[in-house]
Amino acid sequence: MLVVDGLGGAPHPETGKSELETAELPNLDKLARRSAAGLTMPVMPGITPGSGPGHMALFGYDPVKYLMGRGVLEALGIDVELGAGDLAARGNLCTLDSNNNIVDRRAGRIPTSESAPLVEMLNDIEISGVDVKVYPVQDYRFVLVMHGDDLDDKISETDPQMVGVMPLEARALNDASERAAAHVRAFVTAAGRSAARAGVREHGDAARVLAAAEVACLR
Repeated sequence: MLVVDGLGGAPHPETGKSELETAELPNLDKLARRSAAGLTMPVMPGITPGSGPGHMALFGYDPVKYLMGRGVLEALGIDVELGAGDLAARGNLCTLDSNNNIVDRRAGRIPTSESAPLVEMLNDIEISGVDVKVYPVQDYRFVLVMHGDDLDDKISETDPQMVGVMPLEARALNDASERAAAHVRAFVTAAGRSAARAGVREHGDAARVLAAAEVACLR
């Protein structure tokens, strides 16, 4: 089964055709002629599902009943075993300017060979009350896992989904998640400080870019 995520598009006002109708796609055209093709609505009309609900629906689970965050999905994708008391978050390395505004939400799509050492430095971060482990995934992506007591996952994300603004502050979405939200805020702050120190020491004039790249936009 081949699922082409995000392939749909609206007709262009000048041509009346979508991107898919306009593009020359001989390989996909050949595959479609030999296949059973169709559209799927993973959740319900008008809802654009994230990775978690989308995957759950494709594998036959009710995505409304069985909720899975992107952090859990990303962790499982790199064979990180999660247990009771673990809180997983997916993160991006992002680039900030001197005013702490986001310049690039993906740190210039930094390659894994460069991002992995940066992510590894984040494992030096210590937060009282929780164990912290950070795993590189691919390119600018990483997984943050916190282990502790009473960690609720109802936390807002810090990625504003746009450039030119500061990362958002992680907020608790209910009373039970106040503690976890505070730990996430502490991690983001510590990540920025760690990156700044490492960047100045090791990378000279490139410090700002590398330091900013390590500031986590948690999702």
